[in-house]
Amino acid sequence: MDSELGRVLDWLCASEPLPADVEARARQLLLDALGCIAAGLTKAEPRKFAAALHQAGEAGPVRLPGCGVGLGASAAAAVAAMAACWDEACEGLARAHGRPGLHAIPPALALGLANGAVLGDVLTALVVGYEVGGRVGAAVRLPAGLHVDGTWGLFGAAAAAAHMVAENEPEARTWIEAATGVAACQAPQSLYLPVAAGATARNTYAAHAVATGMHLAAACCAGITSPDGALDEWARRTGVAGVETPALAGPGEWLILEGYLKPFAAARHVHYGAQAVLDWRGRGGEWGAIETLRLATYEEALAYCGNRAPMSAIQAQFSLSFGLAWAAVHGGLGPDAYTVTALQDSDVCRLEALAEIGTDDAAYPPGQRGARLTVGTRDGEQTTTVDVVGGDPLQPMTASQVREKFLTYAAPALGPAAENLADAILQGPPDVPIAKCLGSQEA
Repeated sequence: MDSELGRVLDWLCASEPLPADVEARARQLLLDALGCIAAGLTKAEPRKFAAALHQAGEAGPVRLPGCGVGLGASAAAAVAAMAACWDEACEGLARAHGRPGLHAIPPALALGLANGAVLGDVLTALVVGYEVGGRVGAAVRLPAGLHVDGTWGLFGAAAAAAHMVAENEPEARTWIEAATGVAACQAPQSLYLPVAAGATARNTYAAHAVATGMHLAAACCAGITSPDGALDEWARRTGVAGVETPALAGPGEWLILEGYLKPFAAARHVHYGAQAVLDWRGRGGEWGAIETLRLATYEEALAYCGNRAPMSAIQAQFSLSFGLAWAAVHGGLGPDAYTVTALQDSDVCRLEALAEIGTDDAAYPPGQRGARLTVGTRDGEQTTTVDVVGGDPLQPMTASQVREKFLTYAAPALGPAAENLADAILQGPPDVPIAKCLGSQEA
């Protein structure tokens, strides 16, 4: 993996300016993340996290959209990562089984705001971080019981940060390789247990990884070194026993173009069942008439999202049955599904309780995602199958859809400024300071 990553870094550092389609996708990814960050910062815990860091001596010049305090770059990146994943509405990469953008965007954004970088610099750094993190994530399968956030994402965070602080292409290439090597010596593990238990510790995983990644980039700027073969050693000790680590995706293959954005606020595994019940509703189905619900899906979806009768937001975000029931009753699945009142919705609770969730290994072998929903009413049964959902590479969200989602998430926090921000990110010149794009008074 070490030599393979070296070839990828040679390619990445020689790929400036970014290809038009890659830049367009990076703009959408950044805007989507900013919407998730703004929405997340309307919640008590991320706001209090930012305030606590500020009071603990982490005050600084970086002001995130919707954040009431200025923070230093690493603290701001940590807050951005926590807020971005709070509603479980940010992006992902199916082959990596995780979220490279969640880890690459906060360092690129925070360092860009701290150092007066332009939009193009931030976009390039987030692409570099995405491509590095996504490749490592795709190559290593974590053992059962672990959560992906905060693990291999550290490599993407370190790469994005190193690219932001480097002053030229050769320096960036050297520091990214050094930072990923040092990351391999200390990449953390994170438990799935908090999700099942309804605890929000999971939302600190990416926050820890991005702040650490920024520290590692700084360390490598100072000359800190790692041993040869560190990434290979990490992969051997981290992956599932007996499962060979595959080769990294090679140069010329843009993983960011394979990534997905989420139309729904829920784990991606929940999307297929939610879309199936929305399709059923679209054909005239009435949720009040439902007597039976049977969902057949792929094994990984049930492993990560088998939570029943959720009592907390994060349990519900990782619940196939809850997402199915909420979408059936309310015709969508957004952050409003996870309030205390929403979790006690009697109509949703009734459907969640009667839903039967299982797997169909023949229809959905490893690597194949989708869901088959059978709805029973007094008039009989109807079956709906969904193998592609909005945001997938085969059905990508348009720029207009990304903008609409951003405004839905960000406008309550940012007001009229949200529209200007969206236009600046999606259409603005790459040489405009990122602070100006975000409407910062300091710009």
